Amino acid sequence: MLLVREFSATGYRSLRKIVCPVSDLEVFVGGNGVGKTNLYRALELVRAAATNTLGLELAQEGMEAAFWAGRRRSGPARIELEVSLSDPQARGAARGIYRYHVAVGFPAPTAAAEPQIKEEWLSYDGGERQVRLVDRRGPSVMARDEAGRPVEIDIDLLSSETVLGRLEDPSRYPMLDMVRRTLLEWRFYHDLRTDSGSPLRRPCPAVATPTLASDGANLAAVFATLAHIREDTHDLDAAIAAAFPGARLVLPVPERAATFGMVFAEFPQRVFEPEELSDGTLRFLGLAGALLGYRLPPFIALNEPEASLHPDLMVPLARLVTQAAERSQVWLVTHSHPLADAIAATGAGKVRTVTKQDGATWIEGLSLTGQFADED
Repeated sequence: MLLVREFSATGYRSLRKIVCPVSDLEVFVGGNGVGKTNLYRALELVRAAATNTLGLELAQEGMEAAFWAGRRRSGPARIELEVSLSDPQARGAARGIYRYHVAVGFPAPTAAAEPQIKEEWLSYDGGERQVRLVDRRGPSVMARDEAGRPVEIDIDLLSSETVLGRLEDPSRYPMLDMVRRTLLEWRFYHDLRTDSGSPLRRPCPAVATPTLASDGANLAAVFATLAHIREDTHDLDAAIAAAFPGARLVLPVPERAATFGMVFAEFPQRVFEPEELSDGTLRFLGLAGALLGYRLPPFIALNEPEASLHPDLMVPLARLVTQAAERSQVWLVTHSHPLADAIAATGAGKVRTVTKQDGATWIEGLSLTGQFADED
């Protein structure tokens, strides 16, 4: 899979225009209302381009609400998203870069219709020059085939659909397919519910499960895979011991369904089932499943993972995050300075402060060209 090297967003909510480099571990901390979640959400919309749901998701947000609300240049409003990716072996080299760009706007002259893809392209920079692999302007789509020849594509493409989500021919467009598969592997964890109806509290089918679903519905199977297929719960056991001293996770051999329980030091003979666990305990277990799974996705985004957690859990959570960053890229937005400080204390990754300047979300130390002052 490809590494994320850079991300940019223009015209989306509080993101007037921002270009941000991406390392193995990026932590964004700031107060309420500065736009941290908009950074996270803009990245999630890039993945939506790969699932062909970008138009739908913006329509559900409400396009007028999704557009940059401040003053803008003359001309139609647009949301532009772009991500740069590279092969892991190309890390640090100014070559081997795939750049995917998509621009969304309204059809003229009305501002009430569904969002439309106005521009979409995928390029590749091999070091000598940048080549457009796919170029879509309105209804016209050009793509380079397996021989590298530019050909006009006859594709039934709705104005709200992306080429990335629709052009499925791996043998003919292998680079496009590699970019799409990379984005589809990304995981966003912001809705690990802990209410009584939470998927985290329910058993799930007993099938080998290397990666936690975004809603955590397969958590029991993720734990069972570590215990009974990988036969290695060392990191998981250590995380639970650090978070809940004297406690241990109980992982029965699955039959038709996988489940789990917890034994606490105060009640050593009693197994507490998932529906009995506190919200904070269950959320921590969900995050452990996301960050310690048998096979991590290439890119993990976390939005305010500290929600409902006791302050004492910030250090154990920081350890989970830094462990995951050894196997995946992690992008984390948080209100919690103790969590950000605990991650910074490990020496892993970068902790960035998110602010607002003239109503626009910004990151301290970031230049307009997408470089941080401490990395010049």
